[in-house]
Amino acid sequence: MKYGFLLFFLSVLGLNAQTYEDTVRAYHKEQNDFYSNPKTSPLTEEDLKTFEGHPYYPIDEEYRVVAEFIRIENAAPFLMKTTTDRLPTYQLYGKARFTLQGKTFELELYKDLSFQGRLKYRDILFLPFTDLTNGDGSYGGGRYMNIKIPEGDTVVLDFNKTYHPYCVYNPVYSCPIPPEVNHLEVAIKAGVKLNKKK
Repeated sequence: MKYGFLLFFLSVLGLNAQTYEDTVRAYHKEQNDFYSNPKTSPLTEEDLKTFEGHPYYPIDEEYRVVAEFIRIENAAPFLMKTTTDRLPTYQLYGKARFTLQGKTFELELYKDLSFQGRLKYRDILFLPFTDLTNGDGSYGGGRYMNIKIPEGDTVVLDFNKTYHPYCVYNPVYSCPIPPEVNHLEVAIKAGVKLNKKK
């Protein structure tokens, strides 16, 4: 009873009682709900019938890193390779430099120019990457992360919120292949895992 009153008191004060793990679990639930919904799911009809949620690595705040954000001005658009003949147009928007497990890394962040006219994606950057879990815990072709364009000179990369390309689940999709420059020579044991049957 006292605990319930405390939560009410905090809510009245406008204080957020959510922990970091709570926010990640909420994100995972949002992803699982998206995949469970026949109207939005990229799953095949057969897999949708048995889908019970994605497997994830244990939530680990070590994999939420605050990186230096290096804005790239007026980079030339380029065609990104995909798992099919499709060649979508992207633009290098910036680089994220960070330290993880005692090593310094730098990843490129891209703007998908095909989404320019869509308000939902106007402030979103695309981060495709590979790491040492690929083929042994996560999809061999890499994973993705969506990042809101930062206002300052830092950007948060939360690997607990990574996701797999749609083509992992359904061959009708054409998925960008992470450029070699975005390979991390470290095992990112965070975020979505590969279902053992895949």
